[in-house]
Amino acid sequence: MRAPHPHAEREGLFLAAAPLLFVLFWSTGFIVARLVAPHSDPLTFLCARYICAIALLAGFAVLQGAPWPRNGREIAVLAVAGVLLHGIYLGGVFWAVKHGLPAGIAGLLAGLQPLLTAAVAGPLLGERVGLGRWVGVLLGFLGAALVLGPKMGGGVGDIPPLALISGGMAVLAFTAGTIWQKRTGLKMDLRTGNVVQFTAALIPTAIVAWFVEEGRFDFAPELLIGLFWSVVVGSIGSVMLLLVMIRRGAVVKTAALLYLVPPVTAVMAWLLFGETFNAVQMGGMVLAAAGVALATRQPRAA
Repeated sequence: MRAPHPHAEREGLFLAAAPLLFVLFWSTGFIVARLVAPHSDPLTFLCARYICAIALLAGFAVLQGAPWPRNGREIAVLAVAGVLLHGIYLGGVFWAVKHGLPAGIAGLLAGLQPLLTAAVAGPLLGERVGLGRWVGVLLGFLGAALVLGPKMGGGVGDIPPLALISGGMAVLAFTAGTIWQKRTGLKMDLRTGNVVQFTAALIPTAIVAWFVEEGRFDFAPELLIGLFWSVVVGSIGSVMLLLVMIRRGAVVKTAALLYLVPPVTAVMAWLLFGETFNAVQMGGMVLAAAGVALATRQPRAA
């Protein structure tokens, strides 16, 4: 019997660890947002984040001789994903929270993304979403809701309509971006493709920031630490993992992993900032984990 090739073994280990790493990396984004909020306007911070990520990835791509898009059509296809996944999603969430959307409501809106993905994955991608996966997605949403319950704050009626609309548009954009990436990005080079995507996200974000923000960016140590972390771990690490998982697996399975983000973020906030983490939230964490396990379970071979 032939021994597995070392490269295949490393790739297998990476793909097995990717979901866990993605959840941990993605969860730190909400901790960074809290860390940098007193020191920068949200869209101004995102512009700095995109510029740093573009510079790092472009330099890395040039050093490695990575292939660049060959024509305007390939650039346009990548740009659409970048605007949806980064520009509208991140920009919409940051702007909504800054203008009165409670973090708990933002988390619940984000929890709708796997449900939307499960609803459209069949007709748009031909993915089969069976009963077990649907049950897992719904359990994950319920678990995330229990974790986020103590952070809800005021009712929906107290939320500025524009903030709620912005949060909803962000979720729709992320869902559309995930589907678009799955349909068009299978051959994308992750280094140069991300340069194009972050550049595409930077342009509208910078334009909106110019008109609605004061450009506050005070270079405090917390801000610089948060910027470094959000670029290396958020914009490069977690986004690379997300795109690899979209490429290698079903988008519904990948989306369901987002249900683990609220529990992991709650634990991080409890450890770092002393936020509450009670028995109900702990039960929600277990329920969300069970839902994700069910939604991402490999079907048995016939």
